[in-house]
Amino acid sequence: MTQTKYWNRVSSEPDLDVGIANAMSKASSVALGIALGDPGRPVLCLDSDGSLLMNFGSLATIAGMAPKNLYHFVFNNGIYAVTGGQPVPAPGVDYARAAEACGYRSAHRFDDIESLDTALPGILSNPGPVMIEIIVKGEPSTEGVDQTWESNARLPLQLRALRTRLTGSDDWGPGGPYI
Repeated sequence: MTQTKYWNRVSSEPDLDVGIANAMSKASSVALGIALGDPGRPVLCLDSDGSLLMNFGSLATIAGMAPKNLYHFVFNNGIYAVTGGQPVPAPGVDYARAAEACGYRSAHRFDDIESLDTALPGILSNPGPVMIEIIVKGEPSTEGVDQTWESNARLPLQLRALRTRLTGSDDWGPGGPYI
């Protein structure tokens, strides 16, 4: 997803970051798994409206599991940015209200950076799951999606490295991993 390219430029712990571009629509589900697996660490999910629309049921699943450490950011730009800028099929969805209706502890919607900047420290000091929807300008990616066998192989390796970093162990027990 487009926003992960920007996050990678400012992240202080890139070995804890997992880009989900090749698993479009699964950022929220992967973030839920990470949040449940390490409940003592805040988990920031950088999602998009197009991605979340393809996995809308994850809102109810996240709310039902209620991870206190999950902060779900949705960048609402009205387009599928990584695939050429096609409009999303439901551009008027209010994701913050949808998250609230599903049972998120709190949900917030911002359309200007100043309000977000002011409110964010307070939002992040409260338990999750929290939805932070940010209305942004739609900018189609000019880089395209890195969709190769090599790029598809990176995601499970990233997840394995993250699991090892968080647990201190590479022991997956019987039956796994298959990578």
